[in-house]
Amino acid sequence: MTSTASSMDSMDSTDLRKGQAPPERRPGWPSRLRRFGYAAEPDGDVRERLVPPFAEPSPRLWQALGVPPGLADRITRWSGWLGPLLVTLVAGVLRFWNLGSPKKVIFDETYYAKDAWALVHRGFEVNWDKNANDLVLNSGGHVTIPTDAAYVVHPPVGKYVIGLGELMFGFDPFGWRFMTALLGTLSVFLLCRIGRRLFRSTFLGCLAGALMAVDGLHFVMSRTALLDGVLMFFVLATFGCLVVDRDRARARLAAALPPDADGRYRPDAHIAETTRLGLRPWRWAAGVMLGLAIGTKWNGLYIMVAFCLMTVLWDVAARRVAGARHPYRVVLKRDTGWAFLATVPVALVTYVVSWTGWILSSDSGSGGYYRNWAATDGKGGSWTWLFPDWLRSLWHYEHEVYEFHTHLTSPHTYQSNPWSWLVLGRPVSYFYESPAPGTDGCPVDAGEKCAREVLAIGTPMLWWAACFAVLFVLWRWFFRRDWRAGAIVCGIAAGYLPWFLYQERTIFLFYAVVFLPFLCLAVAMMIGALVGRPGSSDTRRVVGATGAGVLVLLIAWNFIYFWPLYTGTAIPIDDWRSRMWLDTWV
Repeated sequence: MTSTASSMDSMDSTDLRKGQAPPERRPGWPSRLRRFGYAAEPDGDVRERLVPPFAEPSPRLWQALGVPPGLADRITRWSGWLGPLLVTLVAGVLRFWNLGSPKKVIFDETYYAKDAWALVHRGFEVNWDKNANDLVLNSGGHVTIPTDAAYVVHPPVGKYVIGLGELMFGFDPFGWRFMTALLGTLSVFLLCRIGRRLFRSTFLGCLAGALMAVDGLHFVMSRTALLDGVLMFFVLATFGCLVVDRDRARARLAAALPPDADGRYRPDAHIAETTRLGLRPWRWAAGVMLGLAIGTKWNGLYIMVAFCLMTVLWDVAARRVAGARHPYRVVLKRDTGWAFLATVPVALVTYVVSWTGWILSSDSGSGGYYRNWAATDGKGGSWTWLFPDWLRSLWHYEHEVYEFHTHLTSPHTYQSNPWSWLVLGRPVSYFYESPAPGTDGCPVDAGEKCAREVLAIGTPMLWWAACFAVLFVLWRWFFRRDWRAGAIVCGIAAGYLPWFLYQERTIFLFYAVVFLPFLCLAVAMMIGALVGRPGSSDTRRVVGATGAGVLVLLIAWNFIYFWPLYTGTAIPIDDWRSRMWLDTWV
């Protein structure tokens, strides 16, 4: 017995010198991080790790409401679509209700509404008279479009989108706000479906969409003809395409893995390193969406860089889970080239195509701004023959726009530093009037003038909860290695962090609407953690669900409370003051 034990000890030791204790092993970094909450990826069937199943909804709710079993089963089966559609319907009713009010040109609508009208009729922006706003409103949009080109500093896609609504419904407030309201509504549907796919839960997906539906900033931006809401839609659509592409690519890897003798699917290095993932059309669609995002505002470029890096890392993780011994090398060899081709060149081509109206305009001096630059000031040079005049003129235009953006320091009353955005430090007033009692909706018994304002501010309870949610997803990503949290962090960082490079520029809180969907996903993920896992005790689930429910109800109440400030509804001045929770909001 003694000799057997001795031989087993010698087999376990890495140092066979007699009488010497084996060296102490230092724990690996995953083990050292467990004290902070790190949890390694659970072992199991590799196909389920590559493509986790969706949570099966329970029909018990419908049965408790007395719905016949057959109908309850059908509702449950289609809940992945019915739930998002119901949330979207509510969001749409809110956004389209009284959309033409205020019947004014508010904030930067003075630029984009008229630029959009000129673009869809002439193909380029023009200089309007100073009294053009009054003429448009008083004439029902029946105004003559000027002919001289205007110098503008944003690409045309967002203005074409706004102009589409004007073509359908007229050159008036409802017409130029229609498409932003439509895209705002559709973005709620996209977020519901993206959240469902991300969390594998219809409830959490619909919750994320519902949170965005009752966010004040998203609501105001959906009812105003500005570019940032359009940019947000294309950024969210890009993210959705990439999430679908991730699932499709991992499903292809999972399908290629052979079962072992026990019928289980295990990692296979050869399959993981040699399987081709096909053309991946959703990634090409993401490239088109990126091009449209950049063609709306240039900060879409930061989104492109971040999302391209994210999707490559997703490929690395998929190959590793499938069994690849050198996943980075495999992805570099098999996936990166196609990933680049499907995103960057496609986005660039889409961007250039968006300038078609400007490109086709005359280069004799009567076309778009700088359209004749190559034939005049840019004439000559050693290598000019390599590029067509329209491309050289467009490049010059883009260079001038870049110089404008990087040196924009004109002070504005409502500008803010990005450090203050998450806590809603300085919102932007788009419209303000002080109607007398008995006029413009001001109650006759108000006693003094009312306040009528459209304030671009998020629902405070939602944004302040999002501050904690951001910390939560950072923790989930870093310590739990949760890819979902990492994707949310990527979306927030891509839309938010670049603005810290331009703190001296004139920038505004409403730029944050671009990463708002990811804040809603973060809050939904945090609420899901509050509710607890399905296997948790009943007490834990009840307490968690109660806390989560209180938070959601507070956010909904907060949106209702600030409704007058989002819609320009006239309220007594004391009621308006009671809603100015911070001095910086005035």
